[in-house]
Amino acid sequence: MAAVSKFVNNHRPNLDNYIELYKHFHAHPELSLNESQTAAKIVSTLQSINSSLKITSGIGGHGLTAVHHNGSGPTILLRADIDALPVKELTGLPYASKAVMKDSSLPADHPDADKSKPLMHACGHDMHITSLLACAELLTCAADAWRGTVIYLFQPAEEKGSGARAMVADGLYEKIPVPDVVLGGHVMPFPAGRIGTTRGTAASSADSLAVTVYGRGGHASQPQNLLDPVVLASSIVLRLQTLVSREVNPADHAVCTVASLQAGDADNVVADEALLKVDLRAMNQDVRDRLAEGVRRIVKAECMASGCEKEPKFEVTRTFPLLVNGDEVMDRIENSFLDHFGDVDGYTGYAKDAAQLGGSEDFGELATAINKPSCFWTYGGTPHDLWASAEKAGRIREEIPINHSAKFAPQIMPTLQVAIDAYAVAALTWLAK
Repeated sequence: MAAVSKFVNNHRPNLDNYIELYKHFHAHPELSLNESQTAAKIVSTLQSINSSLKITSGIGGHGLTAVHHNGSGPTILLRADIDALPVKELTGLPYASKAVMKDSSLPADHPDADKSKPLMHACGHDMHITSLLACAELLTCAADAWRGTVIYLFQPAEEKGSGARAMVADGLYEKIPVPDVVLGGHVMPFPAGRIGTTRGTAASSADSLAVTVYGRGGHASQPQNLLDPVVLASSIVLRLQTLVSREVNPADHAVCTVASLQAGDADNVVADEALLKVDLRAMNQDVRDRLAEGVRRIVKAECMASGCEKEPKFEVTRTFPLLVNGDEVMDRIENSFLDHFGDVDGYTGYAKDAAQLGGSEDFGELATAINKPSCFWTYGGTPHDLWASAEKAGRIREEIPINHSAKFAPQIMPTLQVAIDAYAVAALTWLAK
């Protein structure tokens, strides 16, 4: 494995150009399912890196792949996600996003179809894009030292949990070679220079539901003649809290959050219906199934208790699979990462017992769709002085911006170098001569 680390150190490209490229992507984000200009920039950059790459665009929307065939050997897929979020950036950076965008994926009659929203790369996908492009240059320049095939995959719509599934459904693995292993990573709010992996379940499942309950609206002065959906929805919100606190083993991680409750828009009119948006997270399939069943059971029971004349409506709006790092892949990745990054030393180095991902990921579907193993790692992007100050004050939760925060902005270096090296080291674990 020492040869792999030396190889990466000797062939890492000039990062000045990639720092500027990162700033470009950060300043020009695009919403999920709207990533056309991002994809075009990725394609032009890949073509400038290696004109012999076989590039296929428009997979499952704005997804794309670039295949580098370099003789006989294993086939490795490296994935980066490319979409941004509808968040107004508050970082104060000179290259902060000022972009606004309408969501062209929405139907014309959708209430948000004509709304322009501020947006930013609040989850670090700009870092993922840039580092994978730099990895492509590294492996291109050093092609004499490895054999096999590398697939660079740039995935849209990760934030909606639909991008990986859409690419697979659009014939992804009929357009590219089937990989032997699928690899990817994510920048997170811990110290820059730190990288880590987790064996087994690395990220929770996520299931989002839009639940509509139907009452009977009218004048707010006459509640005796109404069936108030706001009171009904409020009872549902409170009762749902018992799903985790009273129905899930405390040893099993689970979350049930009602992130939005909408009903009416006037202070003296009771609406006819209420909409609840529910987010469920679980670390194993049994708990996942029980949470989903519990939501339906509680909603239906509360509707019955309120005397509703119409059944509630349930719509699944988003779903992410459980993300699992298999032991066989981890045996190899752990050795390679430890050799290259070294053991944890202060705020830098590699930890093989990193915490599970706080959110959820659809990355795993690229592997499970073809019954292949995968590995997903995490790396930090928080400046050391900021981390040290927050840690000393016991205020890490309060002072360190997390993913999806309007203030989330990874420190470019050394974060970018760690991200590039992780892609390259992981790939060369299988490809090096």
